[in-house]
Amino acid sequence: MRTFTIILLLAFVSPVNAQKALDTLYANDKKNVALFFPSAIRQGITGASNFVFTYNREKRQYFGLLQAQPGEESNLLVVTDDGKVFSYMLKYTEELPKINYFISADESIGTEIPAKVIPKPSKEKKYSLEKRQEYFQRFSEYLMKSGKKQSKTKRKRGIKLQLQRITYNASETYLVMELTNTSGITFEIDFLKIYRVSGNKKRKSSFQKLEMKPIYTYKMPSKIYNSKSVRLVYVLPKFVLGSKEKLQLELRELNGRRKILLRKRL
Repeated sequence: MRTFTIILLLAFVSPVNAQKALDTLYANDKKNVALFFPSAIRQGITGASNFVFTYNREKRQYFGLLQAQPGEESNLLVVTDDGKVFSYMLKYTEELPKINYFISADESIGTEIPAKVIPKPSKEKKYSLEKRQEYFQRFSEYLMKSGKKQSKTKRKRGIKLQLQRITYNASETYLVMELTNTSGITFEIDFLKIYRVSGNKKRKSSFQKLEMKPIYTYKMPSKIYNSKSVRLVYVLPKFVLGSKEKLQLELRELNGRRKILLRKRL
């Protein structure tokens, strides 16, 4: 049975690519390494937690970003929409040989399944997304019941924004936050956004601010009444901040001037 399984797997891999030595990609925690694939990315997995490969899971795109923390070498496996499989070795290095990789179709090591039988989007895909959201909800509820970790607070004009916990689970990052209003009037929320920032804001040429949009929110309110507190959870695609980057939370009032910025280095 084991021999038959191996033969079946190799049937979908061309003989040349099956014997080809894996190329090595280099990454660090200071820059994003961009990988552009010939087809949209369906799935990307790294073998070790010190390497992170991020890509758009909701709206399929052709590129992903690779980052790394110091540690042992690992590997990256990517499957594109047309079923092609790409595999690379990963290494951390202080000096990057290049930061943009344009990957051609002939670099594929084979196909996941024959192209003709790749299933089209169906109700099963919608069901899978609903199951993921159910899991996000259950894990968010669990975190709300857990204690605070890595807590940081910012107060301004009677409004308190507190980051209580940052948790990594699977390929997502969970932020547990608390909003408190003691200003005497209701605080209507325009938005609560999450950014990764680097550089000095006084030197605009070196300052960078990149918004990270949540893929799921739990108990996000539209307003906070006076003398009330609200806890909530944002679920983001897993990310790694560089040594000179910070996490920034920005809370802004609807039809008002109140704004709170909270920055934290991870």
